[in-house]
Amino acid sequence: QEQLMESGGGSVQAGGSLTLSCEVFKSIDRFDLMGWFRQAPGEERAGVLIMQPHRGVIYTSTSAKGRFTLSRDAATNTVYLQMKNLGPDDTATYYCAAGDRGYYGVDPLNEERYNYWGQGTQVTVSP
Repeated sequence: QEQLMESGGGSVQAGGSLTLSCEVFKSIDRFDLMGWFRQAPGEERAGVLIMQPHRGVIYTSTSAKGRFTLSRDAATNTVYLQMKNLGPDDTATYYCAAGDRGYYGVDPLNEERYNYWGQGTQVTVSP
């Protein structure tokens, strides 16, 4: 099945760390883009970290800089979002996304670039 399987969400206190995992159904290199998005309560979904598999990370949100890292394991077709120094503002549902449509003229932050989405995993950070 063509699914993205997320795991790793949970509750943590401010200053803590979490690592989210996203297992994909085919080789990571066969996607144009992969990334992590998040949606906080009352807000629109927004990009956090995005990579082009053959180039590496091409976008890091302001809030993620210096705290979040995107990594990959080719052997298991898994992409990770490592988050440290979490704060209450990081509370959100986090989504893994992947795209193989091409659409190269479209901004990587545009969700039209992504035709596969994970089910979302909740991250809750308490003060």
